[in-house]
Amino acid sequence: MLLAIDVGNTNMVFGIYEGDWLVSSFRLKTDASRTADEIGLLATRYFAQFGLDANGVEDVIIASVVPPVMGALTGAVAKYFSRRPLIIDGGVDPGLPYAVGGDERLGADRSVACVAALEKYGAPLVVLDFGTATTVDAVSREGAYLGGCITAGVRISTEALFQKTAMLPNVELAMPDKVLGCTAVGQIQAGAVMGYIGAMEYLIRRAKREMGYPEREIKVVATGGLARMVADNTDMIDLVDESLILDGLRIIYRRWRAEKA
Repeated sequence: MLLAIDVGNTNMVFGIYEGDWLVSSFRLKTDASRTADEIGLLATRYFAQFGLDANGVEDVIIASVVPPVMGALTGAVAKYFSRRPLIIDGGVDPGLPYAVGGDERLGADRSVACVAALEKYGAPLVVLDFGTATTVDAVSREGAYLGGCITAGVRISTEALFQKTAMLPNVELAMPDKVLGCTAVGQIQAGAVMGYIGAMEYLIRRAKREMGYPEREIKVVATGGLARMVADNTDMIDLVDESLILDGLRIIYRRWRAEKA
């Protein structure tokens, strides 16, 4: 078995693979105060719940955008799975070439998502990840990274409204029936959710135009917690793939193994 771990700002997502098959997955809250034992015990408890033997894990691969949790996480992997994990950009190159210069590299989650979308759906591509932050990334016909953008996720926007205003409530993220709401909750949902979807549509259109290919050639793939809600309310997203980053880790691991063989 392969254990793939996607460490995001809000959650750590664990995917358990048998070959190319995602057997099961689970989430733990990303919390830098957790110890290695806490993470390891929680993870192995899920294995037992799924009827899986944690001793059957042959390798572990991690993509992380939260450095403070990595000490405890790698310690948990070593103690409870007896493995030294492979870490994206920490010794394992995701294999995404860049079409443009620049000193900064993509976050591990974004490069992994692009690699997965390329293999699964082909290029050219726009890849959206609706996480704590929202990212938009473009990949050329030749499979090279063209550039992207980052904006606040919709939850950050609603929490900022709640924290920075005296009387506005914190609201559930849901698609309202109309933009002209009649309650504070409905109006915040309309502004936050519909406004967010409108912003995403603009960014997708602009990205496609800047890529310079016929629009019909460019696939738009979305992942992340809000991907389904956004896709259900726009015609600009072609595919929703909730396991895109986990699959990307599996793909990168498979290539790494082939190179080592």
